[in-house]
Amino acid sequence: LVDARKGLLTQTRRHATIASLLGVRHIVLAVNKMDLVAYDQAVFERIAGEFESVAASLAFRSVEAIPISARHGDNVVADSENMPWRDGPSLLTYLENVEVETDGGDAPLRLPVQWVNRRSDAFRGFAGAIASGRLQVGDEIVAAASGRKTTIARIVAMGGDLFSAAAPDSVMVTFADEIDASRGDVLCHPTTRPNVADQFAAHLIWMSDDALLPGRSYLIKINGRSLAASVTDIKHRLDVDTGAKSAAKTLSLNEIGFCNVATAAPVAFDSYDENRTTGAFIVIDRFTNATAAAGIIAFPLRRATNIHLQEQSVSKATRARLKHQSPAVLWFTGLSGAGKSTIANLVESKLVERHAHTLMLDGDNVRHGLNKDLGFTEADRVENIRRVGEVAKLMVDAGLIVLCAFISPFRAERRMVRSLVGEQEFVEIFIDAPLDVCKERDPKGLYKRALAGEIKNFTGVDQPYEAPESPELRLSSAEHSAEAIADRIIAYLEANKLLSV
Repeated sequence: LVDARKGLLTQTRRHATIASLLGVRHIVLAVNKMDLVAYDQAVFERIAGEFESVAASLAFRSVEAIPISARHGDNVVADSENMPWRDGPSLLTYLENVEVETDGGDAPLRLPVQWVNRRSDAFRGFAGAIASGRLQVGDEIVAAASGRKTTIARIVAMGGDLFSAAAPDSVMVTFADEIDASRGDVLCHPTTRPNVADQFAAHLIWMSDDALLPGRSYLIKINGRSLAASVTDIKHRLDVDTGAKSAAKTLSLNEIGFCNVATAAPVAFDSYDENRTTGAFIVIDRFTNATAAAGIIAFPLRRATNIHLQEQSVSKATRARLKHQSPAVLWFTGLSGAGKSTIANLVESKLVERHAHTLMLDGDNVRHGLNKDLGFTEADRVENIRRVGEVAKLMVDAGLIVLCAFISPFRAERRMVRSLVGEQEFVEIFIDAPLDVCKERDPKGLYKRALAGEIKNFTGVDQPYEAPESPELRLSSAEHSAEAIADRIIAYLEANKLLSV
């Protein structure tokens, strides 16, 4: 819908691009408010011509441009006497007669499991809406995730038992054999299976005020299943005005990008071109639970299929038992100048005096090696913490107590590390000091330089710090000495039996 006075806007081009990505193939360009431009044919033809140029690069099969005046009803229901130069149907006539295809029942069977009905120990029914294809009693089917086969014993709908069903019926099926299938799995025929992978390429339409940050942990919801996921790479960002594809490190509100996505576990899916239900997903902000993006899957990423997790004969528990301690991550967070590194150093010294096996990861130190390629933008800070989290997890697997001293300004990344190492092995320690106190201390002169504009993206000056909401320990370095705070941390570890096993 275009205002005849304003012509094509960026939003018009964006909507056309999104419609094309979503598989809409027939487009109506309704040029409204023609009465306000005196029903000028030249105005209409100019707008229609501009839109044809936009549509030429998109996957539309037809474009019907119709000049209308919604206020006066011109060309809405019937032809307009005010636009005798118009040779074509009214808007309603076109919409009633245009032929559009629908997904037929001949497409491969896709039945995403939305609910598992455990009525009793002897009964398990798998319910969902058939996304495509058809099935009948006696059909051999496969649970895509596990690859286990069985046959359909029963199909139940609201009206009772059925012999067969097809898209878009909502049904519950029972199996002849007990197989491993759960919410979010996809039932299919053995010869036409969907992709099952933990990485795929997808178009993302970003819908959040908070920018997309690669490496940040989000939730995605796909085929009735919600699981952790992150964008590992933004291949390009689309300029909807020009159609150009440009490099990008992030996506902002209303931007469209082509990205690589990694999920915490393998999921079953099709490309969106093949199936609009099993090829679509949404991205959810883990902190606000708001929908952050809509996703359209292009293809799976077949990465290192010959790499598998290696079973190890020596376990984490064995390593910890040899060290007489419980492995854990002590995560020190707070503003620059709060005293994180000083306190972490004291805690490690006290732990070593007790013969604990430790490793300290400090924000400045890792940027001299592992993370020396990263800057201090939001995206780089997210990647900085992601890498440190992975290292900390390896050290915890080695049975160590790992002390991590990082500003780590974003709650999402601290939660990501917590989920990575496990709730029982993560201790968040908020070294709390007011910003004014940190500025006054300014041990490295960083606040002074940041306030003078010499340092960009500095936490507390031109980048926010998201304080922990419920840390295991909240300790004020403005009110207590570093020594006293270190003693309180040691006391917490003793009380929670992290120093002896």
